[in-house]
Amino acid sequence: MSDAAASLRRLAGKSLFWPVAMLGLLLLVNLVTNPGFFAVTIRDGHLYGSVIDILNRASPLMIVAMGLTLVIATHGIDISVGAVVAISGAVAAALIGGALSTGGGAGMEDATRFPLPVVLCGALGVALVFGMWNGALVALVGMQPIIATLILLVMGRGVAQLITDGQIITIYYRPYHVIGNGFLLGVPVSLFIVAGVGAALWGLTRRTALGMFVEAIGINPVASRLAGIRARSITFACYAACGLCAGIAGLIVSSNVKSADGNNAGLLLELDAILAVVLGGTSLSGGKFTLAGSVLGALIIQTLTTTIYAVGVPPEVNLVLKAIVVFLVSILQSKKIRDLIERQRTRRVAVS
Repeated sequence: MSDAAASLRRLAGKSLFWPVAMLGLLLLVNLVTNPGFFAVTIRDGHLYGSVIDILNRASPLMIVAMGLTLVIATHGIDISVGAVVAISGAVAAALIGGALSTGGGAGMEDATRFPLPVVLCGALGVALVFGMWNGALVALVGMQPIIATLILLVMGRGVAQLITDGQIITIYYRPYHVIGNGFLLGVPVSLFIVAGVGAALWGLTRRTALGMFVEAIGINPVASRLAGIRARSITFACYAACGLCAGIAGLIVSSNVKSADGNNAGLLLELDAILAVVLGGTSLSGGKFTLAGSVLGALIIQTLTTTIYAVGVPPEVNLVLKAIVVFLVSILQSKKIRDLIERQRTRRVAVS
């Protein structure tokens, strides 16, 4: 019995244990309220079901959370990712154009001013530039991360509205719709994009020394510079990567709704992304980080939202429940709290 308890304590000490446990609990609640929750059907060669829907809807948040994880690991923060999501979608819509072609037939649904590769490169290029802007202010100018990204949070939303002229631009281009609504081998295309981004970031941070350098910068930037690590260049690159991830998410969001809304696209997404990173076990104080944990955190948030709607809880309660979940998971992940619980347990064992 003692060996089992010791094994359980070791398991609970793992960084991903509590996010996995919380996600499992939410899925169990959904299963109890809806016995067919895990049912997956095939229609027209595509997978459909509640689980597939959760994964698909969580795709933009998972991508943004992974990019933000790198920034937070350097002891930084980026609260402008929601604005960059809006900018990316707005640029893509502007390059495609918001007017129907007059050719009739299929042309009525495939109106675009530029080819799809140009649209994607243009939108992602602009997002990358804004990420580099944040990186320059933080790493080169020395501005506080929250102030530097607050500038883009305010300015970026205005830029998106200027691009869309304050209107919702409808996108009449079916190849672009595939990004957020298409399927490949029966699986939503957005999940392949998430897998691609995750694999690229994991390869860069776990198969090279870059991940160790990022953690060293987050723990002690001065010591890392003295050790020969190019802290400013790596910090700059992390913010640029975060902006690029937000740009990819913006493409998925605008493709999914087939329009660009400079006012509402990505609104408050930065808060959900920060919550996802914290839920995943990455500390806001920088240092050690986990991309897988951030993905789990995004899934927790989306599953929680789905659960709230499924059980009939008013939508306005959503933010309150998110805060409660984050509070509980953060408390359980806290080393001080775990040490306190362990000391109390040791005392009880000693007394008995």
